[in-house]
Amino acid sequence: MRANEPKPAHSFERLDHFFGKLAGFSFDHRWWMVALSILLLLGCLALASKARINNGFESFFDANDTTYLTYDEFREDFGSDEISYILYEAPNHEFGPFNIEIMQRIIELTEALEEEVPFVYQVRSLANVELMIGNDDGIEILELQDLFPLSQEELIDLRPAYLGKEMLVGGILSEDAKYAAIIVEMDRSSTDSLEDIRLDPEGGDGIANLYPQVTDAAITEILAREKYSGITFLHSGDVPLNAIFNVVIGDESAFLQGVTAFLISLILLFFFRSFVGVFAPLLVIQISVIATVAFVVVLGWDLDLSFGSIPTLITAIGVAHSVHILSEFRGLFSKIGDRRQALVETLRLVGTPCLLTSITTAVGFASMSFVPIKSIAHMGAYSAFGVLVAFLLSLTMLLAALSFGRTHPRRAMNDAIPREGSEGDTLHGVLDAIYHFVLKRRREILWISFLILTIAVAGILRLVVDSNWLNDLSDRIPLKAHTIQVDEVMGGAMNLILLFDGGSPDSIKDPAVLGDIARVQEWANQQELVRKSYSIADVIKDLNQSFHADDPSFHQIPETRELIAQYLILYEGAGGVEVDEYVSSDYQRASLELRLQLRMMSHTAGLVEDLEAELARNPLRASTISLTGMGALWLKLLDQIVVSQIQGFLIAFSVITLLMCLLLASVKTGLLSMLPNLVPVLLTLGIMGWMVIPLDYSKASIAAVAMGIAVDDTIHLISRFRYEFLRCGNYARALELALFDVGRALVITSIALVCGFLVLTLSLLDSQATQGVLLCTTIIVALLGDFLLLPALILTFKPFGDEAPEEVSHVAPPAI
Repeated sequence: MRANEPKPAHSFERLDHFFGKLAGFSFDHRWWMVALSILLLLGCLALASKARINNGFESFFDANDTTYLTYDEFREDFGSDEISYILYEAPNHEFGPFNIEIMQRIIELTEALEEEVPFVYQVRSLANVELMIGNDDGIEILELQDLFPLSQEELIDLRPAYLGKEMLVGGILSEDAKYAAIIVEMDRSSTDSLEDIRLDPEGGDGIANLYPQVTDAAITEILAREKYSGITFLHSGDVPLNAIFNVVIGDESAFLQGVTAFLISLILLFFFRSFVGVFAPLLVIQISVIATVAFVVVLGWDLDLSFGSIPTLITAIGVAHSVHILSEFRGLFSKIGDRRQALVETLRLVGTPCLLTSITTAVGFASMSFVPIKSIAHMGAYSAFGVLVAFLLSLTMLLAALSFGRTHPRRAMNDAIPREGSEGDTLHGVLDAIYHFVLKRRREILWISFLILTIAVAGILRLVVDSNWLNDLSDRIPLKAHTIQVDEVMGGAMNLILLFDGGSPDSIKDPAVLGDIARVQEWANQQELVRKSYSIADVIKDLNQSFHADDPSFHQIPETRELIAQYLILYEGAGGVEVDEYVSSDYQRASLELRLQLRMMSHTAGLVEDLEAELARNPLRASTISLTGMGALWLKLLDQIVVSQIQGFLIAFSVITLLMCLLLASVKTGLLSMLPNLVPVLLTLGIMGWMVIPLDYSKASIAAVAMGIAVDDTIHLISRFRYEFLRCGNYARALELALFDVGRALVITSIALVCGFLVLTLSLLDSQATQGVLLCTTIIVALLGDFLLLPALILTFKPFGDEAPEEVSHVAPPAI
């Protein structure tokens, strides 16, 4: 081997040789490659069509998670806790909800919702809510729908009775009686099996045939009917929220991917001015995305919130291989003049770096597959799969597409395209300026990088772990404003369930157990975060008051178990059923539901801590208490965010660092190469801290993902830097050759990535839009780090060895 020839590790020589042979094979069998690509596309489409969208809590939690198991047990006793909450007012009618005409319409609406909406357990409104009134025979349970026809005066006379019932005010009726609500309780949950949430057994598994979509659509259609004009409805709750998330995941992913593909096609057209150079890369990434969805189906998973940005992510990342291949091929084809040989040489040069960048990016994603949040773990696995598929297709289908065309380049076309190093090439001028800046200012670059890193770490120390599911939604979605207004008017859009266990059947009827529930409920009602609470203690107090001529002084728990049991028998005999919502069938467990204000989950965590402190001071007398419901699941998710971020990042950083050391056959060089990738990741997290952007479940993977993406450019540049140094033996000259050879492709891929991630700002999910901006920041800083910090480090520490003597250190740059 000549003194000025590179001396790479033997394994990489073999890889380069393999990729060269693969390019020749793709050229010689291009029609077979096309046929296989079509078959792959058709097969993946068939599988992808079976994908199911699921935004339920089961998408976040492992089936064996103790918090989730407790929630499942709660649902077995008390049914689904998912609801549709319909707040309404009649602004143009005197007496509002108690206008006789409006009340008649609400009675009709209640019946329509019960009869026509699928998967409904029951509907509660002023029309049918239980109103207990004491009489000489005991109690009477009235429902307005059974009292009609009433006169307006009679209806107004009943209003004080409804406003006097604590369980109704703040839930069914506002304190000023201006607003009222209809609560549609579900018989299903988003966590139920596919068979249980399918409306038409023969209608397929599209979301239009599944709960909650069919339920939300039916409610929306009924509320829009002409007969209910004059009533203003605000529809919120679990059903419409889950439905809108499902729509966004299903429809928006395709839209955002389409916009990304369009922007990238413009970028490719601008830089390569070739139909194949545009169409082939887009086909590669489209099949990669479809294959990723098919992979999800094969593994029996669902598409959830974490999937929303993946098509855009794979589209932006997948095009990077195409850019490097196209950029290298264009120059080599112009130089060699033979299409087949140019393809062989192209893949021999860029095949190994593309493989390594694919592996490191896949590692960055796959590192998240070990985190405790199930949806993010799944995302880590299928996104890594998508990246690897895009790599394989780039090396086969793209090469096959490039094999078509003229055997030799047309001189006119070749001359029309500015070549690297030509006078009119603006990008060449930029790269040349970067090269000279690094040579002159490398020490300043190192000090400024250290300062930026220090500021970033300071920002990370300010980073807050918190979440609020409503913040995921853009203000462009009316449902967000509706939910906020519902929360302001009525009793909280969040819930937290406290489950009391008396230890034996019928133990809930014990005054001591009911006293425990009542005491905790009274404490909770005094907390600012709690807007409303419901429990069996309310029903028992109401019964006691009703049996004593509605004397408010008897609104308390009776003193004997026998009296409580008697009250419940008389209550059931009078037709009362609402108590069943708060106790298990054997009366061993009872729920206390707290409706909370729409705040960040840290406020809920604070409430739980305060409750634990209260119970430590004043322990329960006769029962045990546990936390469950959707609020408890959100709290568990909050705890797992930090674990997911740290664990995912450490795995990604450790494995990628090891790969870089192996790739460069040097621990010193590998560690140096990771510094330019550490800065953009830490800076992104630091920006979140300084700008008070909370670290929530949607951003729990951002560090690992950013690391996997940022390292790609480093691999291409440092591989070529080392290659050129081993040829010329001079660091400055090697930097110049490397920058002018791969710098153009790095700029193009970074532009494509930034444009792709900026498309996420169009999302109706603010969480995705924020993630897109943060990843754009990472890409830009990573490119600057590779162009400035990486060369400065290499020129300072000289990790490739000593420079060659002056007389053998000059090699002319390749004429590409």
